[in-house]
Amino acid sequence: MSTTIPFTKMVGAGNDFLIVDTRARQLTLLGRAWPKISRVLCDRRQGIGADGLLVLEGSKAAHVRMRVFNPDGSEAAMCSNGARCVALYLRGRETL
Repeated sequence: MSTTIPFTKMVGAGNDFLIVDTRARQLTLLGRAWPKISRVLCDRRQGIGADGLLVLEGSKAAHVRMRVFNPDGSEAAMCSNGARCVALYLRGRETL
């Protein structure tokens, strides 16, 4: 079984990121798979290639929650350049 994962690729201050907005799509089944997905998609030789995967999720405390996955699949607490890309991605969107 295959799953289509819509994404946007953006660059912020020299780093490139894949942004996956899960808020409007039924991608909840992928919740535990994001580390593996990050390793596959961020691979520059066999995947799309990126410095990180940014997964946007719903939040009760804010408009959106940003999860940051490094190319090795580890989850980071924060990424400033990634946050810049997410801010631009969200700017003007009605789903804010």
